Amino acid sequence: MANPAAVAYVYKGVDSKGAKVQGEVSGTSSALVKAQLRKQGIIANRVQKKPKPLFGGGKKKVKPGDIALFTRQLATMMKAGVPLVQSFEIVADGLDNQGLKDLIFTIRDEVASGTAFADALRKHPLYFDNLFCNLVASGEQSGALETMLDRIATYKEKTESLKAKIKKAMTYPLAVVVVAIIVTSILLIKVVPQFAETFAGFGADLPAFTQFVVNISEWMQAYWFIALFSVIFSVGGIIEAKKRNRSVAQFFDRLMLKLPVLGPITYNSIAARFARTLSTTFASGVPLIDALKSVAGATGNCVYEQATLKIRDSVATGIPLNSAMRQSGLYPVMLVQMTSIGEESGALDEMLGKAADFYEEAVDNAVDNLTTLLEPMIMSILGVLVGGLLIAMYLPIFQLGKVI
Repeated sequence: MANPAAVAYVYKGVDSKGAKVQGEVSGTSSALVKAQLRKQGIIANRVQKKPKPLFGGGKKKVKPGDIALFTRQLATMMKAGVPLVQSFEIVADGLDNQGLKDLIFTIRDEVASGTAFADALRKHPLYFDNLFCNLVASGEQSGALETMLDRIATYKEKTESLKAKIKKAMTYPLAVVVVAIIVTSILLIKVVPQFAETFAGFGADLPAFTQFVVNISEWMQAYWFIALFSVIFSVGGIIEAKKRNRSVAQFFDRLMLKLPVLGPITYNSIAARFARTLSTTFASGVPLIDALKSVAGATGNCVYEQATLKIRDSVATGIPLNSAMRQSGLYPVMLVQMTSIGEESGALDEMLGKAADFYEEAVDNAVDNLTTLLEPMIMSILGVLVGGLLIAMYLPIFQLGKVI
């Protein structure tokens, strides 16, 4: 049977000195909250669930970037010598995101009750993946939790920065396509029919290009909703199929790697994630075979996930990591060579970290170049679409002028 989820409670009572106190705490029931407060020396006279706001959803969604910020602040607090439970309270008090604040208070209560930090995190897999929890567990066992949290924070920050760059590269072309479709649709549905009514009084055949545009306009006026829903359902269907069907996911992941401009960006981003994740886990004392399992899930691409798992199997049989990577034929030559140097020198984590920096910078430069190249391309696409429609509408007028 699943444990009930913790919710926020507000309380009023008196402390051990008889002073009136009130506040907010997370718990699974009012009785457990009262027991928890008694351990802190507070006799609660009133405990009730925190009322939800009348308007709005109340809590903001907890994003990966919020988890990275929480990890960084927690690492800073612990490095300053602040105890773990108190660090939770200090970090939570400085947050505006109520959802993240409630999550931190829940983890704080679990840790305060004697649960290991890593075990408390594992109860929230939506926010803390296996890699995060395993690294925290390693830090607790080695007695260097603050150092481990600092490494995790750096890893999360680098990862989220890379994701933001990839989203920027993907969003810009998509925005261009959407704007072009919207502008063209408005012209076809609202503007072209006005010209078509005028042309109807000419009593002459329209130029082929103009007639073609008018036919498209008439179809759009009659069936625009079918076109809209077809696009929505097609996009939604592809997204769901990619999530549910591994073969579909592999097809699109391979396609993404072959695209002219976005392919190299995706390729470098995978290399950066591979190197960054493996560097962080290996430096944290995680065995190489276990680290490669975490790396496989962090690549973000089905093709490279399978390749990394095969590399892990090869390494388990005694083959050097760089040889297994070279045999796969998927990883950049520079990354393979850096891995080879790291294995030979005994500084694999350091060399992989440098490789990750290189490929992250390559992604950053590629995204900036893509943005620069797309600006004139946007003007060209919109110019061709809008200009083509205008030419189609004015061709009959030009021909009429010649006749006169």
